[in-house]
Amino acid sequence: MRDPSWLIAFAIGLLLLALLPTWVDSYNLTVLRDALIFGLFAASLDFFWGRTGILCFGHSVFFGLGAYIMALVSMTPDIPLPSLLGLLAGITGAGLLAGAVGYFLFFGGVRGSYFTIVTLALSVIAQQVAVSWSSVTGGDTGLIGIPPLMFGGLDLSGDVASYFTVVALLATVLLGLWALSRGRWGRILTAISDNEMRAAALGHNAALRLTMTFVISASTAALAGALYVAMAGLVAPDLIGLLLATEVIVWVAVGGRGTLIGPVVGAVLVQRAQQEISSFNPSLWPLIIGCVFVLIVFLLPEGVLSIGTRIRALFRRGAA
Repeated sequence: MRDPSWLIAFAIGLLLLALLPTWVDSYNLTVLRDALIFGLFAASLDFFWGRTGILCFGHSVFFGLGAYIMALVSMTPDIPLPSLLGLLAGITGAGLLAGAVGYFLFFGGVRGSYFTIVTLALSVIAQQVAVSWSSVTGGDTGLIGIPPLMFGGLDLSGDVASYFTVVALLATVLLGLWALSRGRWGRILTAISDNEMRAAALGHNAALRLTMTFVISASTAALAGALYVAMAGLVAPDLIGLLLATEVIVWVAVGGRGTLIGPVVGAVLVQRAQQEISSFNPSLWPLIIGCVFVLIVFLLPEGVLSIGTRIRALFRRGAA
C-alpha cells in the first residue's frame, strides 16, 4: 500500500478500535483483544516474509517461547516487576534464538524453500521439547495461574484496561515496523529480495540484514506471545507447535502479505469466522479454512485489502 493510503487505513482502524468498547459487551471485547494479539503475531511474520520474500514456517516457535518465558518469569515468587521483566525476558530470549538461527542459516547461504523447511523442523522440535520437558513447561497440560499484567501497581487485568493495552502496543509496533519498512532499511530489503547478488555488489551485507530483520520479527512475535499468556492466564504446547505456525501463514495470506495492516485484519476475520463456524459444527472449520485459503490464493492473491483497490480500478475503468 502507498504511504497515504496506509496511514489513512491505520488512522481509521485505530479510531474504530478506540470507539469499540462503547457498544461491545465485555465478552466480545475480550475475544477481539485476543484476536488483535494474534494480529500482532501475524504482522511480525509479515514484516519478515513480506519484506524479504522468505517464508518462515516456524514462527510459532518465537510466539511460544515468549509465552513460556513470560509465564515462568511472572510466576517466580518475590521477583520485582514480574510483568515487565517477563515481557523483556521473552522478547530477549526469542531475539537471541532468532539471531542464532539466522546466523547459521543466512550466513550459511540457506535461502528460499530450504529456509522454510528448516524452520518447519524447528517448530516440530520446539513443540516436542515443550511436551517432554514437563518439569519446566508443565508438559501436555502446560502452565496455569499466570498472573495478569501489572505495571507499577497498575492492574491491567480488567477487560477494558487489557483491551486498550493491546491496542496501544499494537498501534505502536505497527507504526515502528511501517517506519522501518518505508525507510532505507525497507528499500535495502527490497533490493536483497529482488537480487541479492546485485545488492551485495552495491555494498550491502545481505546475510546481516536478513538476520537482523529476522530478529526484529521474532522479538515482535515473542511480545505477542507474552501478552497472550498474560491475558489468558495459561500456556500450552499448542502455542509453539505446527498448527499455530500454519494458521499465522493463513492470516497473513488472507489479509495481504506486505501490508502489515492486512495480516491484523486477516487474523481478526479468521478468528471470528472460526468462532462462529465452530459454535455449530467444529468439524467443518478445517475444511472451510482450507477452501478459503485456496480461493484467496487464486482470486485475491494480494489479500482482502486489495478488494478496495480493485473496486476503484473498476470505477476508473468504467468512467474512462
